[in-house]
Amino acid sequence: MQLDVRPGATPVDVFRYAPEGLAVIDADARFLEANPAARALCGLPGGAVAGLPSPFPAPDPAAPPGAGSAAEATVEWRTGPGGRREFAYLVDRVPDREQWVVSFRDVTVSRQQQRRLAAIATAASSVATKRSLVGTLEALAREVARTDSLAGVQVLTVNSTGDRLHVMGAAGFVRTPDFFDKLVACRARGARLVMLDALQSRQPLVLADRYDAVMQDPAWEPLHEMMGTPKWDWFASVPLLARGEPVGILNAFFAPGQTVGDAELEFLLAMAEQAAMAVDHAALLERERDVASREERQRLARDLHDSVVQQVFSMMMQARSLGVLVERGLPPTPEKVAQVADDLSTSAEDVLADLRGMVVELRPATGTGRGLDSALRSLVDTTGARTGLDATLEVDDPAGELTRLDADLLEDVYRIIAEAVHNSVKHASASTMRVAVSVTSHGSRRRLVAEVSDDGCGLGDGDRVPETSSPGGFGMTAMQERAARWGGVVRVRSLSPSGTRVHLTLPLLPSLPTTTNDDEEPAP
Repeated sequence: MQLDVRPGATPVDVFRYAPEGLAVIDADARFLEANPAARALCGLPGGAVAGLPSPFPAPDPAAPPGAGSAAEATVEWRTGPGGRREFAYLVDRVPDREQWVVSFRDVTVSRQQQRRLAAIATAASSVATKRSLVGTLEALAREVARTDSLAGVQVLTVNSTGDRLHVMGAAGFVRTPDFFDKLVACRARGARLVMLDALQSRQPLVLADRYDAVMQDPAWEPLHEMMGTPKWDWFASVPLLARGEPVGILNAFFAPGQTVGDAELEFLLAMAEQAAMAVDHAALLERERDVASREERQRLARDLHDSVVQQVFSMMMQARSLGVLVERGLPPTPEKVAQVADDLSTSAEDVLADLRGMVVELRPATGTGRGLDSALRSLVDTTGARTGLDATLEVDDPAGELTRLDADLLEDVYRIIAEAVHNSVKHASASTMRVAVSVTSHGSRRRLVAEVSDDGCGLGDGDRVPETSSPGGFGMTAMQERAARWGGVVRVRSLSPSGTRVHLTLPLLPSLPTTTNDDEEPAP
């Protein structure tokens, strides 16, 4: 360390005027002396500092003088409520004493910048590698909260129709199943939801002292208890923009003592950009699924040609053979007529079964307008009628939550169950099938659980199929991708003594309407 001091300066002057922190500590890591720079950096009170705890760990008393580390170490120090600093320091022993001189400097800003760059890189890697949008945004929320030591972070996305926001990632706050119900209640009482303003304006919004404003506003009373812990202060809401269009919101709740400056906002904007890329990537996958759906329709057309058309052609030729015999004056014998009639009946049954199966595969889940329960009832009844399977459906939804779920989620749930039913009919050689759907609690969260089980031949090895594998080819892959879209998983297992079970688990994501009432007055 080089100091620019006036000629003839004494060691005391060097200690006093040094721009870096200089301190003397004892074997208990307590201050003995500290220069003005050290006092300012550590937030020490005026007067004597002897006996006050220092940020620096206790050195090894057995270390000889001059044995201090040549490389700087770093340490974190809390200077007060919400105040946090990081110091890079060197320490060396005072000869003949159990005392150590510490020279240190503030590296809070540079270390913070390093963490932010690492967080952005981590988020970018997550966007590129994770298959689940929920998993990506959960990881991103945790990364934002950890990097800037925030009180809480939320990442919400807009659904396909643009009328609701879904919470896809969160960190910091305790999860409660009725948080968004109470948020809607606050909004109905006139509370201003800043994130909706940011979503509509497509600009980030930052509010100082937001915690006090919320806690003092009676419109927010339903959420006062939930939002009181952990305590926070400043609030920032940053829209997620993909191709210029808002696809979600990133909300950041800053701890007391933290403020939102240019560096903080730039970090949030960078992380919001990564979140928007994840949402856009998920939308691209959805478009690819649409392409796959069109390819599946083409497959059905080929199946119609390869099975139904061929069978109908065979029926036509059998009927024509009887006409040819009559035209030649050779009336067919009763045995011949009975044989042809039996063949025609069998072929007709096969054609009807194939057509019914294709109709079931093409049936939309939500297009009937009657909800998931009715769509599944139709699927199970039709499957039982055309195959002879003893097929049953059980729906456990006492609060009627299924009727309030997002249409896209219901469509994916139906498609997953329909594919599992189709696989069971096609491959299992079963006599019974059970479809069960329920809404259950998992800690503070709600989730949808669906099972399709049969008493067929099973998988053959008795092992569970990992959700990352793709038994059955495209069908199983599509099931897993549909589940991953909502943060869910599909698992397949052989049952004992025989049979297969397909198990779907989906977390039910809370949501919030994006529209505002024209007569709603924002709270001050």
